[in-house]
Amino acid sequence: MKYRKLGNTHMKVSEISLGTWQVGGGWGGDFDQSAASKILHTAIDHGVNFLDTADVYDAGLSEAAVGKLLKERSEEIYVASKCGRQISPHTSEGYTVEALRGYVEDSLKNIGIEALDLIQLHCPPTEVYRRDEIFGLFDRLKDEGKIKHLGVSVEKVQEAQMAMAYPNVKTVQLIFNMFRQKPADHFFEEAKQKNIGIIARVPLASGLLSGKMNKGREFEENDHRKFNREGQAFDKGETFSGVDFDRGLEAVEALKEVFGEKEPLAAWALRWILMYDEVSTVIPGASKEEQVKANILAAGHPALSQEQMEAVKSIYDTYIKAEVHHLW
Repeated sequence: MKYRKLGNTHMKVSEISLGTWQVGGGWGGDFDQSAASKILHTAIDHGVNFLDTADVYDAGLSEAAVGKLLKERSEEIYVASKCGRQISPHTSEGYTVEALRGYVEDSLKNIGIEALDLIQLHCPPTEVYRRDEIFGLFDRLKDEGKIKHLGVSVEKVQEAQMAMAYPNVKTVQLIFNMFRQKPADHFFEEAKQKNIGIIARVPLASGLLSGKMNKGREFEENDHRKFNREGQAFDKGETFSGVDFDRGLEAVEALKEVFGEKEPLAAWALRWILMYDEVSTVIPGASKEEQVKANILAAGHPALSQEQMEAVKSIYDTYIKAEVHHLW
């Protein structure tokens, strides 16, 4: 495992880390504590030292599983959680200093720690990024020893740019993958100039970039890849990166022509992200131990050639760009 500096924080984090949205065994269904434990321990066994969770993942069970892991390991493990998505309806008016403080304190209790290494606003409405009192709260929480750093998880590049205007924002988490290339246009350079850490989420476009899906693939009713295709529950960009499923499959076939069948497409998709030095860490999820191991191995793949990078860009321009680039 290789490690990169997370912006101007105190953390040097694993290039491939772990997102815990599906750590209980997958999207939908009952939370499997045994599966979560195996996945988390496998990640740490293979050099992962950064875990990204949220209070709404499996209604707090994901956070609790991370807390259990911390009690069972001696390694230094950095924990990032997120707050705000419990607010319903999810509007700017629902974001209050009192509510967010409560969420942070609840997460600390749930994980069983005194301070979060990183707390992130969890994709709030755009208007929240204009509210100084919300960002000021986290300075006080830091002074109180409850958090070490503040970050934001965003849907849109514009929101990331707005957040970086606040000096206490140290990291930005956003969707970045072969099917969501807009952040590389200008934002990465802006973040680099401000020494902001970048956390790349949804790196495999909800499994599309695994290369294992086909048009006949069925998803469970409580899987967001079934019920959120058009953003019925949350921003549709979180599901297949906002790409039409059938169109995405066509692009995947074109990518397979570039990379061949010797190695899984997922490995190349992760390695492609790491070609961007501005990215501090990639946080693929996993519902099985084998997926954790495969994701980590991807970091050791050889660098993509210039020809391969250009081919990925061409496929994006041909199949994907017109549909998604302007939206996020």
